[in-house]
Amino acid sequence: MPPLSAEITLATSRTFGLVAIASGEKYQNAEHALKAAGFSRLPNGAFTFPLTDPQATRATASALVHHAHAHCATLTTSSRPYLGDFGSDVAARLPGSWSAELQILSHPLWQEDLWPMLWEAGEIHRALEDHRIPFTCVLKNGADTELLLIERPGHRNDFLLGALTDREQEDPRQDPTTPAGVVLPADPSLAAHAISHTFLSAYRRALHNQDLHIVLDGLERIREEHETLQVIKDSGRYSDGVPLKESRLITGMERDFADHAWLSFLVVLEHAPGLLARCRPAATAWPHDAAALSRLGKVLVDSQGAWNEWNALRRDLYSIPRTLAAHEWSKVRGRLGLTVLPAIETWLAGSEAFERQARAAAPGGPVALSAPSPLQLTSRLTPPPASRTDAAHR
Repeated sequence: MPPLSAEITLATSRTFGLVAIASGEKYQNAEHALKAAGFSRLPNGAFTFPLTDPQATRATASALVHHAHAHCATLTTSSRPYLGDFGSDVAARLPGSWSAELQILSHPLWQEDLWPMLWEAGEIHRALEDHRIPFTCVLKNGADTELLLIERPGHRNDFLLGALTDREQEDPRQDPTTPAGVVLPADPSLAAHAISHTFLSAYRRALHNQDLHIVLDGLERIREEHETLQVIKDSGRYSDGVPLKESRLITGMERDFADHAWLSFLVVLEHAPGLLARCRPAATAWPHDAAALSRLGKVLVDSQGAWNEWNALRRDLYSIPRTLAAHEWSKVRGRLGLTVLPAIETWLAGSEAFERQARAAAPGGPVALSAPSPLQLTSRLTPPPASRTDAAHR
């Protein structure tokens, strides 16, 4: 087994002077060496020493070499300026209001925390997979947009940029909507231009296409069960041909369908409003779709009460240490599903018009992302308990 590492990476900053970042399985040893050498710790975990006094700088450099050796820490000097400075310079040049936050991944295991959030399958994905990345910079615009900025391994000047997301996602390498990351030059102005004119355009399209995929997938799950239920109701027989003996069985089937359909229709309520807002039927080859889109938008508004009740109930239950039993959640979902059943059927009937208009409305202009739709959840909550049967219908 290789020995546990303790590393110190040094970079220069126009604001802080000399910046040092401790990393490795034994990063505490590197931190002890920095403190002993006279470095001060910033709130983000980086250590700094001002470069205002040449004599003090030489003395501190000599002390750092001594203490690093004493604490078995390796010293590395970065060929780039401090990443926090570069990130701030880029953020200041992006359209809208952006901020930059340095994040230190001192222990190698902390790097794994990025995997659930990284929405990228290209070079930055491979860099995090194959290389040790002790620090990153996250660019935020205040409208739920977060971008990951890292130094490009194996290159002296370039940087890599990819998207972060808090959405549940599959392997980004298998997701067709995954936005591709970009290589950025060391010049902040050129880097900001590449982000605003290339990356953000692709990112907005990716979000749009992902939302569309989520909505269509939810409608398809509903459609399959809805068609099966309609066949049973029209024929008076089960799907295997056995006759229904009691009408109350139909009522039970409708309640079960509403329970499962509600879970799938939630994604329509969350993601469809923003998609509809971008649609411009008059500018497409299908202007007659305007009437269908109007109906789809109206039933979403009509479903707002059920949507609000669902989210209020979940917030109330998760604010105290108790939850409803699974069968009680099923009753709630079934009731809400029956409430919005006309909206569900309207969306099933209008899904073709919606899909072609939403595909035609995919954005691509070089502008910053807008704020989320008012109908979207302001925070993502843990799903309520469900039985295995419920989970199979999600």
